[in-house]
Amino acid sequence: MNAVDTNVLIYSHDPRDPLKQNKAVALIASLTDGVLLWQVACEYVSASRKLSAYGLSRQQAYTDLRRLRVAWTPVLPSWPVIDKAESLMVTGNLSFWDAMIVAACVEGGVRTLYTEDFDSSTSAISGVKIVNPFI
Repeated sequence: MNAVDTNVLIYSHDPRDPLKQNKAVALIASLTDGVLLWQVACEYVSASRKLSAYGLSRQQAYTDLRRLRVAWTPVLPSWPVIDKAESLMVTGNLSFWDAMIVAACVEGGVRTLYTEDFDSSTSAISGVKIVNPFI
């Protein structure tokens, strides 16, 4: 199973960087075994306001999430994710939010996380392969 971080969803609507936008759109369309992480869904709605000038309304963000919720497996938060995130913050030197994303991936059976938010030297964390789809 695969998951995308919030930045991938945002880039799919951001015309300021057509290369990233095209890569994000293609990646999202290609993931038939996608996982929609709760944190990503929440961050996406929150971040959508930053692209309102480019046509991404909050309503469109909710519409996108409804579509993804049907196509992908949703992963809701649990207490073990918080415990795993705490451990990842210490052992992996991750921020709280990055640790939460990786912990949710571990719990949800995600094998690959597509994101640009991790150091380029990071190839895997706790068995989750980290891939920057924009390089």
